[in-house]
Amino acid sequence: MSSQADTKLRRAISGPMLFAFILGDVLGAGIYALMGVLSTEVGGMLWAPLLIALLLALLTAGSYAELVTKYPRAGGAAVFAERAFRNRPIAFLVGFSMLAAGVVSAAGLAIAFAGDYLQTFLAIPPAIAAVIFLLLVGLLNMRGIRESMGANLVMTAIELSGLVIVIVVVSFFVASGGGDLSRVGQSPPDVPVPLAVLGGAIIAYYSFVGFETSANIIEEVKNPSKSYPRALFASLITAGVVYVLVGLASSAALSPEELQQSSGPLLAVVEATGAGVPSWLFALIALIAVANGALLTMIMASRLTYGMAEQGLLPAVLGRVLPQRKTPWVAIVATTVIAIGLTLIGDLATLAETVVLLLLIVFLSANISVLVLRRDKVTHEHFTVWTIVPYLGIASCVVLLTQQKPMVWLFAAALLAFGGVLYAATRVLDQRSERDR
Repeated sequence: MSSQADTKLRRAISGPMLFAFILGDVLGAGIYALMGVLSTEVGGMLWAPLLIALLLALLTAGSYAELVTKYPRAGGAAVFAERAFRNRPIAFLVGFSMLAAGVVSAAGLAIAFAGDYLQTFLAIPPAIAAVIFLLLVGLLNMRGIRESMGANLVMTAIELSGLVIVIVVVSFFVASGGGDLSRVGQSPPDVPVPLAVLGGAIIAYYSFVGFETSANIIEEVKNPSKSYPRALFASLITAGVVYVLVGLASSAALSPEELQQSSGPLLAVVEATGAGVPSWLFALIALIAVANGALLTMIMASRLTYGMAEQGLLPAVLGRVLPQRKTPWVAIVATTVIAIGLTLIGDLATLAETVVLLLLIVFLSANISVLVLRRDKVTHEHFTVWTIVPYLGIASCVVLLTQQKPMVWLFAAALLAFGGVLYAATRVLDQRSERDR
């Protein structure tokens, strides 16, 4: 099997484009609201849990780098699970967990997009705005991967610029005698520092998920064996450095109590410096960050749906591709319709927490798959992670899974039950097709 295996999709994503794709998905919109929540756990030590969360994310990213370059197919986690466990129901469970996480995430992002930030510019009912937003994302996704990646490059630059603004204005603020740098070492009273940092790291970990979506566009990446590991690790480390600097800046500019009182903590940080950055500018940047996250997530979901259809885990019709555009149009339509439905029945908090739970199931499977598939040799060169890394990745996933709420487990179970029905229907259709031949 070659790392440049034949594919019906167009290999149009270069290394820099892949770096921007992963960075844009990881940065997302969460960091714009994260500082206030983190400060309740760690006080002014916002940088510490962000650093620990980066290290936890790099563990599973190491496993992904090996698996994706070893098996460069669009099915991602489902491909790895099927090879490792040789059990189609398990492969489907893992793949559908990833697919469900993507669609649920897009629905949550659509709700976030249609909320207060959009109302700053346009008064439109949130439900209608969310539907229109997802339809526009679907149309851009349908147009082609090159156009989607071009839009991602612009939006990633804009959302990154918002975080850079925070870092720069606070730096000048502190240099001129403002703020209080001593807060960056202050932890909450009556809580041991290690426990406080661990509790914060569990929250901060949410801001690093997103890198896993890149596995599902690997068939559209040029020279994946070399470009994928470089782009993956570089994007995570870049995001981690930016997050740590934003954490330091937030602590220096505002006290933990002030951060906790704001629903837009980074805007409050910038306003505290007196830099005169317009409030509407951060609202616009947040909207772009949300839109970028939704676009990248829906690209992943449609490619994963296509890949699972190619494996026979979902109906074959979902593997149909537009002849000229080379995009999986049926998969795009299906995932967009489901995401629209979820925006009408779910709330943002439940959807966001469900995404994390589903992704932890996928990450756990990926870390186990690396170890199981070490005995499976391929003919092309690929990245190989240190053996200790997937073991540590398994442990980190187990710890994080224990932190999930019962209600979130129930919502995720309902989604997976729906997937089980869909899988059973696919099997029945396949059996009928074989009998008719």
